[in-house]
Amino acid sequence: MSAVSGSDGRLRCGWAVSSADYEAYHDNEWGRPVTGEAALFERISLEAFQSGLSWITILRKRENFRVAFAGFEPRRVAAFDDDDVTRLLGDAGIVRNRAKILATIANAHALLALPAGTTLGGILDAHRPAPKPAPQALTDVPAVVPESVALAKELRSRGFRFVGPTTAYAMQQATGYVNDHLASCWVRNNSA
Repeated sequence: MSAVSGSDGRLRCGWAVSSADYEAYHDNEWGRPVTGEAALFERISLEAFQSGLSWITILRKRENFRVAFAGFEPRRVAAFDDDDVTRLLGDAGIVRNRAKILATIANAHALLALPAGTTLGGILDAHRPAPKPAPQALTDVPAVVPESVALAKELRSRGFRFVGPTTAYAMQQATGYVNDHLASCWVRNNSA
């Protein structure tokens, strides 16, 4: 699938035109640089929750996730205890998956345990794929690249969970570490 005309007539990546939520996410967030440990922690957490589900499910529950996980502030999430896990498992506003909830808490601990001078952003930057020609169609966009395999391996070695190569690449795409907007997508050359 190549770029498709959106609600305003502009060409977008084909996946982005099936709903207003997708269109807004595509236009304003996906592939745009994300900085700051809490913002990156939110993204890696949401990508992990998405595993096995459609992104629209996570996108529509995003504000609930933010409330449930204390704004994804790593220190606050790392302090979650068994009562918080029980609370989260009872929260219909989020994805109630025990393994993913526990992984999010473990990932907050892993993030806080990074050595001085090491950041999640720095780890992502060290595994940034080299620029490549713009994909012409969605079939040209990979699900995994060697850099995402290496990123997942490093994150797991540092105690992160639910971060396989596909999740790692999805995070690289979503946070602007790679630009996989199609060549004809209006956002591609307007990303900042």
